[in-house]
Amino acid sequence: MVQVRVVPKIKDLDRFTLEKWLSALPAELKNEDMARIIEAAEYLKTLEGTPSVETSDWAGRSNPLAVGLEIIHILSELSVNTDVLLAGLVYRSVREQRLSSSEVEKRFGTSVARLLEGVLRMAAVSELTGASDAPVLGQSDSPNTNIRRMLIAMVDDVRVALIKLAERTVAMRTLKSAQETDRQRIAGEVFNVYAPLAHRLGIGYLKWELEDLSFRYTHADAYHRIAKLLDGRRLERDQFIARIRTDLAHALGEAGLHFDISGRAKHIYSIWRKMQRKGIGFSQVHDIRALRILVDDVRDCYHTLGIIHGMWRNIPNEFDDYVANPKENGYRSLHTAVIGPQGKVLEIQIRTHTMHEEAELGVCSHWRYKGSDDVHGHSGTYEEKLAWLRQVLEWHEVLGEDGEGEEPFSFDTAGDRVYVFTPKGDVVSLIQGATPLDFAYHVHTEVGHRCRGAKVNGNIVSLTQPLKTGERVQILTANEAKPRRDWLSRSAGYLCTSRARACVHQWFKEQTRDDNVDAGRTLVERECARLALNALDYKAIAGQLGCNSVEDLFAAVGTGDVTSSQVVRAAQSVTGIVEMQPIRLATLAAHDHRGAIRIDGVGNMLTSFARCCMPVPGDAIEGYITRSRGVSVHRIDCSRLLTLRQKTPERIIAISWGSSEEERFEVSVTIEAYDRQGLLADITGVMARAKVNVTAINTLSNVETNTANMRLRCEVCSLENLGRVLVTLNQLDNVMSAQRVLEQ
Repeated sequence: MVQVRVVPKIKDLDRFTLEKWLSALPAELKNEDMARIIEAAEYLKTLEGTPSVETSDWAGRSNPLAVGLEIIHILSELSVNTDVLLAGLVYRSVREQRLSSSEVEKRFGTSVARLLEGVLRMAAVSELTGASDAPVLGQSDSPNTNIRRMLIAMVDDVRVALIKLAERTVAMRTLKSAQETDRQRIAGEVFNVYAPLAHRLGIGYLKWELEDLSFRYTHADAYHRIAKLLDGRRLERDQFIARIRTDLAHALGEAGLHFDISGRAKHIYSIWRKMQRKGIGFSQVHDIRALRILVDDVRDCYHTLGIIHGMWRNIPNEFDDYVANPKENGYRSLHTAVIGPQGKVLEIQIRTHTMHEEAELGVCSHWRYKGSDDVHGHSGTYEEKLAWLRQVLEWHEVLGEDGEGEEPFSFDTAGDRVYVFTPKGDVVSLIQGATPLDFAYHVHTEVGHRCRGAKVNGNIVSLTQPLKTGERVQILTANEAKPRRDWLSRSAGYLCTSRARACVHQWFKEQTRDDNVDAGRTLVERECARLALNALDYKAIAGQLGCNSVEDLFAAVGTGDVTSSQVVRAAQSVTGIVEMQPIRLATLAAHDHRGAIRIDGVGNMLTSFARCCMPVPGDAIEGYITRSRGVSVHRIDCSRLLTLRQKTPERIIAISWGSSEEERFEVSVTIEAYDRQGLLADITGVMARAKVNVTAINTLSNVETNTANMRLRCEVCSLENLGRVLVTLNQLDNVMSAQRVLEQ
């Protein structure tokens, strides 16, 4: 059902003509809104010449201003605000790079620019849909299914989806004069992606038009055959409908009902699909002759249904109550089929005016613009509709069904997903938080093993950077398969998916024992050095972790069966600290630390941490009884404590870590890096995200070597907390090393 083109000719377009045309739109524009649109249209007329970039969209080959005005006409029926209309007006000019995004923001505002940014992201789908819908890269879902899911995941503002739907509708209306290859490609894209999206949003009239126009080019013979049959019976059908309307109006009027009756044309694709699904001929499609009755409320719907069934015999199994049981997109109506006069079948739909508005415009019938407090004076309904829409846009569902119940509806139960492109344009579905390294292992295990870097949208990025929906990912590989053991560290953030982690783990298990022992020893010693853990009893730690020997411990770390973080936690247990409850950060200073330190055989006693070595939970400690500050807590390898032990051994007492939910512990960290702009900001940003309080910082830059040496004093809740921070600091650009130091 192709819409009548109502856009004025561009060559005859002046301010008066445009104002008259805008005044005739379904939306009621204020004077200031109309002035903004007219000003924008006049500016677009000045952007003549060839576009800066050749687009693959047929609509782009028309005058961009004419396309923009057609988009406005469609959007105006959806009751959107002026920013949305402006975004639709200038979209083609921006897409063809006749107009830059910065110029849009300058002339039309940030809101318009942000909407256009979202529409341009959705336009990437145009380059991806194709004839083949077979799963790729080992995925269970088809490419078009993933494209639909990606499309919904990308849209964080419904207005973006509305603009794109309107633009695709314009493209379909102009497709008749396109080359055959363009027709098939664009019709396939619209049919597979945008018509289902319009259905999902409940915008019935756009869904029907997009389906019919797509069907016209993808199944031309079937389309023209059904269209010819409909035209051949049009006069007969019109006469029959007129008679039924008269009879119904008389019966409903006598019942005291207020109503509107209209004939409804069955769209061609819907007829064809029903014929295919039920295996019937055109003559057996019952709803070719159809009426729609609009009444005031739900009670009148059922009253009207009773009157109709009293007048004519209803057809069994052809009654659907979508009022009591709405469709998944919120559609509500009563559907019945009866045998009318002359034995002819007639379908009748009964709904309220509100239900009809929702069926035609979806949630847009209750939606004006973002930030509105009330619509039609019913804020509760408005908020419910917006909440429902947000849910729809967050669902990752299969969107291909027409809602008639013949296809199962499936939901993604794995939680939030991200959808990214391969360099060839295939769509890959990953869990939220997945990294380029996860992507590499998803493509192929060997690609992951050989991964050495990644590009996202053409830019080199860290392998730990979480991917976002719509990004194009390229993996940089080496000739040799050589994963890094750091990839298995959860705190390092390289891998998010269990499949990728298992692939890396398996690779290391296949290496020789000697290699794993050497690698495990290096990892453990490096982690202990980073945390300034000295004089550890590795034999006791091995026993704590169920290893028969220290060599077995290092081999287990080398294969990934045991992580260096687990070794640190075992060291905490061996040094006297049991499984601690999480310690919340709080002030340290010279407070009472009885909650953090347990002094065996001694009652209430004030404790403080020695500034010379600043121990943290996990360090082996001893106490020194001072003359005025109670017990001073030292690391057992603290040089100051060793001196005190020689001078006054009677003041040395045995202490151990207790538990506290209010303590944090001060440590010193040294960072060596090549100096660059923003280095200090990045370091403090890491601390802020880890909720680590920095109490002091000292930076010394060497101009000759272009290096910087930083000494930070910060407060952490445990060695594990400190370890995660140090790992993140070591991943920053230009940072050579970040480790804990002891102040002697």
